[in-house]
Amino acid sequence: MNDDTPAWWHLLDDDAQAAARMITQVLPKPIRHMRPERTRALLNTAPPDEPITPLDHVRQLIVPTRAGTIRARLYRADSAGGDGSTPALVYLHGGGFVLGTLDGADELCRAIAAGSGWTVVSLDYRLAPENPYPAALEDCIDGYEWLTRTAPELGIDPGRIAVGGDSAGGNLAAALCLYRRDERSSLPVTQVLAYPAVDGTFTAPSWSEFADAPLLSTADARWCWHRYVGPGHGADDHRAAPMRAESLRGLPPALVLTAEVDPIRDDAEAYAARLRRDGVAVSLTRYAGVFHGFFTEIGVFAQAKQAVEEVCLYLRTGVAPHP
Repeated sequence: MNDDTPAWWHLLDDDAQAAARMITQVLPKPIRHMRPERTRALLNTAPPDEPITPLDHVRQLIVPTRAGTIRARLYRADSAGGDGSTPALVYLHGGGFVLGTLDGADELCRAIAAGSGWTVVSLDYRLAPENPYPAALEDCIDGYEWLTRTAPELGIDPGRIAVGGDSAGGNLAAALCLYRRDERSSLPVTQVLAYPAVDGTFTAPSWSEFADAPLLSTADARWCWHRYVGPGHGADDHRAAPMRAESLRGLPPALVLTAEVDPIRDDAEAYAARLRRDGVAVSLTRYAGVFHGFFTEIGVFAQAKQAVEEVCLYLRTGVAPHP
């Protein structure tokens, strides 16, 4: 290891080291130094012609929202829903509120649908900075509400709808649960949060320890956060930063996944600890040897396969329907 090698490099497994090298080749400079449309062109790649997990039932949807419509994609495994009704996971992709597409989460949603027997509905919410907070959250709130109303038409059990997401999508999933609790609406049966971005203070130790980690640096995370919250909103708004909620009591059970080499890690694990202290059932797993973003990279990280298997087992065996 030479003097220029970060201290955390030896923590990465072989898959993660190879992926980190590839990222440095794809991104000519940090995303905070590029226009969002340029970064999207570099990182928002289309899925392969032959998916890793083929499914016969993949359907494009148009979902009405208060601002117009958003796109969504429904995934169902061939073996699911023999009685015509399955539980469903509403999935919210990551991307720092600025990046991310349905295509970027396509392989992950396929794998979860195939492995769990649940229908997965992936929502394509509006992005910042063109649409700052609360646009993305409103799209997710409206999309979730629409699904609860139309569930029977889609072959979904309305009493067994969960929400999940990674990174920015984990933030939105957590915020959606807070919104529905505060509004006294029916709650998701569970929340699946992969390294969720739940705080806007950037004070936890991992923000310094992994400040220059692959894919998401602390400086880039700050840049994304400020593109999202825009003027007039701060770190104390609990629907922008769920960690700022006065209480997390009454929220749905949670499965929280984190990556070892990730500046967001400590915030996500602190959120899991707060949920537990406030009486919410929580399962927390830290995946060693990987960095932020690994969960959606099916076929790239061995740890991604393990994480998907954990999510699928959790959905199959650990989620009860609404009473």
